Amino acid sequence: MKDAGRPPLSSPTSERFPAPVYSETVLAVNFEDAKKHFLAALLEIHAAHTLMLSRQGIIPESDARVCLAAIEGLDRGAILAARYDGRCEDLFFYVQDLLVQMCGEDAAGKMHTARSRNDIDLTLYRMQLRLEVLRIAEETAQGRQVLIELAEAHTDTVMPAHTHTQPAQPTTLAHYLLGAVEFLGRDVQRLRAAFATINRSPLGACAITTTGFPIHREYTARLLGFDGLQENSYGAIAATDYVCEAATSIAVLMVSLSKLVQDLLLWCTEEFHFLRLSDAYVQTSSIMPQKRNPVALEHTRILASKAFSQAQAVLVCAHNTPFGDIVDSEDDLQPLVFSMCADASRALRLFAGLMSHAEVDREQMRRRASGSFLTATELADTLVREEGISFLAAHRLVAAAVQATGREYSPERVAAELERLAPETLGRALRKRSEVWVRALDPEYFVRIRNIAGGPAPETVKAQIAGAKKDQAEAHEWLAAKRALLENYPHLIRDAAAAVQKPAG
Repeated sequence: MKDAGRPPLSSPTSERFPAPVYSETVLAVNFEDAKKHFLAALLEIHAAHTLMLSRQGIIPESDARVCLAAIEGLDRGAILAARYDGRCEDLFFYVQDLLVQMCGEDAAGKMHTARSRNDIDLTLYRMQLRLEVLRIAEETAQGRQVLIELAEAHTDTVMPAHTHTQPAQPTTLAHYLLGAVEFLGRDVQRLRAAFATINRSPLGACAITTTGFPIHREYTARLLGFDGLQENSYGAIAATDYVCEAATSIAVLMVSLSKLVQDLLLWCTEEFHFLRLSDAYVQTSSIMPQKRNPVALEHTRILASKAFSQAQAVLVCAHNTPFGDIVDSEDDLQPLVFSMCADASRALRLFAGLMSHAEVDREQMRRRASGSFLTATELADTLVREEGISFLAAHRLVAAAVQATGREYSPERVAAELERLAPETLGRALRKRSEVWVRALDPEYFVRIRNIAGGPAPETVKAQIAGAKKDQAEAHEWLAAKRALLENYPHLIRDAAAAVQKPAG
């Protein structure tokens, strides 16, 4: 446990810390991970905390000046190249020892006033995770933009919609894609909510109960680019919902993405032939020279599955652990979080790339939408409107006509069977001419009259596209603001440090 401080001196009957196996299996691994992901944030926290201590009069400005110069003078390349040797427990103590060597124990020791590794670590984790979540939100928005542009080009491209994997009704490619655009929009909203939860500063919580020193938590939060405080100090150290919310947001995104990719893989088959990936995204076979394997979609699917499984693992690691400072949700959890984010990012970037260059076979989609009785629903609806019968009666008559037509489908034959079976099924002949029933079986007509909000008719689809563009613009504005926040806060630290280091007068 971190609160225990440094390990006690070894007794004659015990190994000295760290035991070789502990060093090999835990400390060395965590040291490498911390260098890779947290060094920059750790030094920013050191600087921000030192500036706050000086501003509050907790340490002399002269000591703050020495410490800030030492932080700036650290050889980051040498730290990144360092190998774990057991002399220091972790990266925090390794950097602290370097600072002691550079500015003396008295000054360097004052830097650690009113803080703990507990609040430092939780601050590190949030600083890095907010970057990952923002990046994934940006990449989700980019994939969404690709689909919006594709939908805009295919408002009149008629295709079959499927239910239970079977052809169901005609729709348009734009209508299908806008369903995905909507869920990606909700995914961006979930990621934004996760970012808002993450971007609250735990710094100043210290071990778990804050401190008796008059620190200014809001000041360090502002210097480090946080939107505010994770106020309750106990929860700032103990709660794991900030990382669990990020994991669940990514898990939901990956589930939705994988469903879309599964459809697209089917569309790339010779049997469907709706979609053709660019040569840049397919691979051939080592033995079958004719093959165009859509492996980029397969890679997208497995990356999404990996990210989803890692998100589940994050929740499992946090589950059923004490509400307090505990290693289960700290150093050993972080690599899992980063691999989850990395795979989600890879899946999203690959998806956006391959869809930007994919070709749609409009004619094949139209042909498939014209068969398999996909317009039977509209035929029943037309019977209700034109003949004044109930939908149940219309449904029964159309079902009988479909069964009588069998596999030899044509609109004219279905209309003929409808008229032949009407006296037997309805007890009377149909009043309207067969042209009315043939028109009802046209897939373009089917789509055109479904002009209810959210439907596939071209005018309603265009309204959906306009709404998606408006939503996209608002999301881009938010993303740009948060990107600017995370890019600009280091300047606040540098400017404040420069003011302290500037000679008086």
